[in-house]
Amino acid sequence: MITSEALPELLAEYAEIETTLSDPAVHADQARARQLGRRYAELGQVVETSRRLEQVRGDLAAARELSAEDASFAAEAETLAGEVADLEEKLVTLLLPSDPHDGKDVILEVKAGEGGEESALFAGDLLRMYLRYAERRGWRAEVLDATESDLGGFKDVAVAIKGRGAEGIWERLKYEGGVHRVQRVPVTESQGRIHTSAAGVLVLPEAEDVDVTIDPADLRIDVYRSSGPGGQSVNTTDSAVRITHVPTGIVVSCQNEKSQLQNREQAMRILRARMLAAAQEEADAAENDTRRSQIRTVDRSERIRTYNFAENRIADHRVGYKAYNLDQVLDGDLDAVIDALHAADTEALLAGNAAS
Repeated sequence: MITSEALPELLAEYAEIETTLSDPAVHADQARARQLGRRYAELGQVVETSRRLEQVRGDLAAARELSAEDASFAAEAETLAGEVADLEEKLVTLLLPSDPHDGKDVILEVKAGEGGEESALFAGDLLRMYLRYAERRGWRAEVLDATESDLGGFKDVAVAIKGRGAEGIWERLKYEGGVHRVQRVPVTESQGRIHTSAAGVLVLPEAEDVDVTIDPADLRIDVYRSSGPGGQSVNTTDSAVRITHVPTGIVVSCQNEKSQLQNREQAMRILRARMLAAAQEEADAAENDTRRSQIRTVDRSERIRTYNFAENRIADHRVGYKAYNLDQVLDGDLDAVIDALHAADTEALLAGNAAS
């Protein structure tokens, strides 16, 4: 039987949020309403499972009592006992410490690394993979900024991925952060030799104004002329924007939009996300939390995943996942590998919870 001090508190929090959301005045503050809505949806799974468990336990007690007089109820009691065990296991998982960002949208950045043009082309492949994955799940993707390479790849690109309500975008995509390695014959290779190159992926929970406070006095904003592949001018006005947060040294540049104002808004979105991630990383380090680290340097030796084109193989080195459907994965069929990472993460949390 589950005994958890957290459960009554969560049920009370759910009831309180439900009452708060019924007040029309709350929806005047859209940021707060979104935050409450995400938490309400997250707690809804706990409440639904808890209520179902209570109901099935009652049915089980009744079936066992009746089976003492009528043996035909014994099979029903056995079925209900199995359902109770499944629901208890599910509730234990739901009551594990949750990632505070699991209900958030994300900003995903892909950066070319070692390998020159081949790395930039691979960065483009990764971008398309994530865009197709978002499309499969009904999420909206918006390119915030991109620097293309001469052959049509990307030196770097930033994308905002959004959903409706608490759709678990961060919960799914947070495992993608790190160095991705590709093994294939580049289009620039004339002798058919397989090369290895790498691209880095950085996944950040998108920050709202309530998450991060930025003092305008701490910002240095520079404007300059946008440029395309090879440095060719694609804009005759100073519409590109570079924002430096002086206290932290975080620098964000955007030149994707034609308007300086739009580029500034996009840069601020990325800056808020990076500052939120930096603050979370600092807090995790202070608490000695063993969270997975994301990309530090785009080096082939620090890979989390390998994409081998010759064997049509994808391998995630963190959990030993391997499959021979690389073509499908690159077309956005990412659920199997993400499910493996999510399962390993849950197992580690359960083990830590049992040991504490």
